[in-house]
Amino acid sequence: MKKLIATICALAAVAAVAPATSSAATRQFEGTVVSVDRSGHTFRLRDHERGTVRIRVTSSTRFHRISGFSGLRARLTRVEANVKRSGGRWVATLVERSGGGGRHRGNDD
Repeated sequence: MKKLIATICALAAVAAVAPATSSAATRQFEGTVVSVDRSGHTFRLRDHERGTVRIRVTSSTRFHRISGFSGLRARLTRVEANVKRSGGRWVATLVERSGGGGRHRGNDD
């Protein structure tokens, strides 16, 4: 009986840690595009808090307010990238221009 309880506790501990590990690999970077490598399907993004990172784009990467990978260019500002770690690389799940939403007239009504 003690072995059964110990096994159940060990499995519960592993199950509790497993989701945290996968979600910990997801990050968001925001900043200015430094360069774009069209043949390598990557771009470099300078994040003001984390430095410069190389991000890979795949066929499943979604783009909002940017016209796809061809819309990325050096010195493009206010770019956000939601990425996950895969094969030792940052792979983009979503790339978008930040801002542009909301009301900017100063009214709080």
